[in-house]
Amino acid sequence: MQITCTFFLTVVSLLCSKGLASTPVNTIPSFLNDLKQKYSHQPTFLQAVEEMASSLSELFDDPAHGDFYQRAFKIMTEPERIISFRVPWIDDNGNFNINKGYRVEFSSALGPYKGGLRFHPTVDEGLLKFLGFEQVFKNALTGLPLGGGKGGSDFDPKNKSDNEIMRFCQSFMIELHRYLGATTDVPAGDIGVSGKEIGFMDGMYKRLVNRHGEGVLTGKSILTGGSQLRPEATGFGLVYIADMAIHDHESMNFQPLQGSNCAVSGSGNVAQYAALKLLELGAKVISMSDSDGVLYFEKGMTKSDWYTIVNAKQNERKRLHQIQDLVSGEYLANKSPWTMQRCKIDYAFPCSTQNELTCQKIVIMIENGLLGVFEGANLPTDLSAQAELRKHPSIIYIPGKAANAGGVGVSGFEMSQNAQKLTWNREAVDEKLRNLMEHIYTQLVNAAGVDGTLASGANKAGFLRVATAMKDLGWLVESP
Repeated sequence: MQITCTFFLTVVSLLCSKGLASTPVNTIPSFLNDLKQKYSHQPTFLQAVEEMASSLSELFDDPAHGDFYQRAFKIMTEPERIISFRVPWIDDNGNFNINKGYRVEFSSALGPYKGGLRFHPTVDEGLLKFLGFEQVFKNALTGLPLGGGKGGSDFDPKNKSDNEIMRFCQSFMIELHRYLGATTDVPAGDIGVSGKEIGFMDGMYKRLVNRHGEGVLTGKSILTGGSQLRPEATGFGLVYIADMAIHDHESMNFQPLQGSNCAVSGSGNVAQYAALKLLELGAKVISMSDSDGVLYFEKGMTKSDWYTIVNAKQNERKRLHQIQDLVSGEYLANKSPWTMQRCKIDYAFPCSTQNELTCQKIVIMIENGLLGVFEGANLPTDLSAQAELRKHPSIIYIPGKAANAGGVGVSGFEMSQNAQKLTWNREAVDEKLRNLMEHIYTQLVNAAGVDGTLASGANKAGFLRVATAMKDLGWLVESP
């Protein structure tokens, strides 16, 4: 059996590497050649552009409006503004440190720039351009008046004390605050930026500007103007839209979420609350992971397991291998949910990072009966894996710009509550979140049409909304 599996993996790897199970390289449309040359050092950003453009080829080739759509897309690939700055701070040993800070204000066509701040060593301009570009269309799909942006720093909050994180956040906000405003730019959290970091930055903002209740940051605590359900929103919304799509495919005898094998990658905020909602709906959650390995639950995660993982991640800052004796699952070092060959995955919820799902992994999952992929992370399915999924139209695939939009949706709700000086209860926010995800799903179906996929529907619907707004504002005209 080991020889068979090894041989199969080798064949799949060769197919993917030869391009027989992947998209052709350099498939960005020719009208974007200058973009490819200018940003060849930002491959992740170019990947996001290519993924988007591949869904819009029908619009670009339209005899009547193709030129307009091409010009609109070309404008959308360039941020309106990129801000970079240094962030000096003092650690607990009195040492002077300096990090780089950024804010990529990508598009304000639909409203103020909206998107998270990421604190991670991998953060640079190219990564944030990728995230900001995706954010523009994600925010457009919500139907809320939100533009798109992204920001952050190469600061690593891991193994830092609360005092060190506080000093860094305060220094970061001293520079960033001059570019923010409730009707200008409203950041939120992302990887490495939880409610704690948002609180530290919000506190410094108030001291700097002497204005309160403006709502220039979302993801705040309830006491300081935050919204109910904000921490849960991305994960809950992800499962809501998955459930809608699965129910919509009942005529194809799809396995409902209840009783299905659901693999979740990651163990951060999105993964945690996606797992919780899956458990509430009766699904069998078989995995959660971090960069060191995966916890595999052959019989399904229990609610007690979930609480143990959340406590380890939110309060104790532990790695999953440190709690393997406290949960019912088995810890597999140097593995991910997508490399566990012994288990059948009905529905995949990649909630970790970009490009975690490759062609090779997708092929194996399809061989084992994969029914759906719902992206909790941003672009976790690489281009070759997306191409493989397109060969299997019966598999449901909803990209992150639609599937994980619940988080920014509730951030928009938080902005509304701040503007009205109101606080909505948990039930009201949850109902609005469900309605938001239903609205997004309906857009995907309508834009996809009879022959399209939900992924192409997401891209078309988001793009057309932004392009129309640019035309209405006089930023772009049909005839040059």
